[in-house]
Amino acid sequence: MLKLPLATLLTLASFAITPPQAFGAPAANAPAASRPATVPGAPAAAGAAATGTSAANQSTYNVEILVFRNGSGGGGDDAAGSGARALQGGGDETSGGAAQVGHLVGVLPAAQFQLSADQSRLQAAGYSILAHVAWSQSASSWGSRAGFTLARLGVQSPGLSGIVYLERGAYLHLGMSVRYNGGGGSYEIAEMRRVKFYEQHYFDHPGLGVIALVTPNQGARPAGR
Repeated sequence: MLKLPLATLLTLASFAITPPQAFGAPAANAPAASRPATVPGAPAAAGAAATGTSAANQSTYNVEILVFRNGSGGGGDDAAGSGARALQGGGDETSGGAAQVGHLVGVLPAAQFQLSADQSRLQAAGYSILAHVAWSQSASSWGSRAGFTLARLGVQSPGLSGIVYLERGAYLHLGMSVRYNGGGGSYEIAEMRRVKFYEQHYFDHPGLGVIALVTPNQGARPAGR
């Protein structure tokens, strides 16, 4: 099967996002979600940026990730540092002493996905989709590395495990430590970056990739703004 260059696919995908429908705030009597997991060895949140930490649990965000593998990608471990030690395949989650940790509001149904067109495009180009999930959460304090395991988010893909965390200091950052064992190799992404609403963010590895999208949980804005 002919594969288009991934850069071309992502360029085309940037025009495919439509603004989400306005999602209502969670009900006041909604049950409290489990605390997020913490990446081992992460710095304590005592030095969290003063700006934005008090708002971390007052605002909620929708996070969507699309995890895929290029069958022709190279194998072997990625030089991603200590990310592998952070991976937790189960649902055991602790706060790790963080000043503020995010709370999971809920997993979103497929009908509210914003990256469905990207998934179809990748599949048509011959990429294997490992997971596609979206959820609502509040943000953790900057530097806490407190996030939710893929298992906690309902991902049940053989060989795929990891943690995704959303932190807010002066700016909003999305990070992940994700590993896939399969196809005769081990592939890992351990990276964190600043994110802007409605912009696709691509986390890559020669044999593994993640497209991520973060949007506010309430209200809708034009895509890319």
